[in-house]
Amino acid sequence: MFAEKMKHAYPDSGFPGWFTVEKIDNTTFAISEYKHWEETHSYLLIGAREALLIDTGMGIADISGVVRSLTDKPVTAIATHVHYDHVGGHWQYRDSFFVHPAELDWITGSFPLTNEQIVGFLTEQPCEFPMGFAPEKYRMFSGPPKKLVRDGDFIGPSDRPIQVLHTPGHSPGHMCFYDPEHRYLFTGDLIYWGEFFLYYPSTDPVAYRESVKRLAPLSVERLLPAHHGLAITPEIIPEVEAAFDSLAARNLLKHGAGRFTYGKFSMHI
Repeated sequence: MFAEKMKHAYPDSGFPGWFTVEKIDNTTFAISEYKHWEETHSYLLIGAREALLIDTGMGIADISGVVRSLTDKPVTAIATHVHYDHVGGHWQYRDSFFVHPAELDWITGSFPLTNEQIVGFLTEQPCEFPMGFAPEKYRMFSGPPKKLVRDGDFIGPSDRPIQVLHTPGHSPGHMCFYDPEHRYLFTGDLIYWGEFFLYYPSTDPVAYRESVKRLAPLSVERLLPAHHGLAITPEIIPEVEAAFDSLAARNLLKHGAGRFTYGKFSMHI
């Protein structure tokens, strides 16, 4: 089985039952929000003396309570990119989070969507909000990071260095993270099962294609996306690359080109 689901309640999360924890290995955990249409995954990587949290989820419930149930080590947070569903729990790590310079303005208060628009995305169906959650009170996190990270940097526990790959396209500062020891690739919103949203003004279909090509040479045993199914396999990388190449050959990597479906993924450009 790809991941072992751990069925626990997390009283410190504010809304017990919102999160599902899936054990990837003894030091790697997916923390998922399956009751929302985004089916967002965050990942906790635990080292000998410290831990790294990749993405902090939607902010509907307090992810730090789940993290504390899994480790008592100090935690640094980093988001694959600064969208509401990936930085929602950053308020619990406001003194210990990293960001790419291309999205520094977004995380410090200049995100290009209004809070009303963000709540509109948040409340799309299907979702099963926990009783007591008030969408009208939802606010996207903003605050200064502890550190800026760039392509090629290594972050995370000293005994488990994780390589930063700047992979723009979905957003200007989007990052994937590569764990060379375990050969895990955390792909964020670059690759997953589902629809790739490439029609927003802040997306760049041409850069997206080049970012996918960067992943192709990596030796990957497990691909760990930010959304939807965790049974996804690395074989999807060349499939996505081929799809982009086909669209590029027809001069369709531009906003307004349409929707294109390829098995378990599609592109809305």
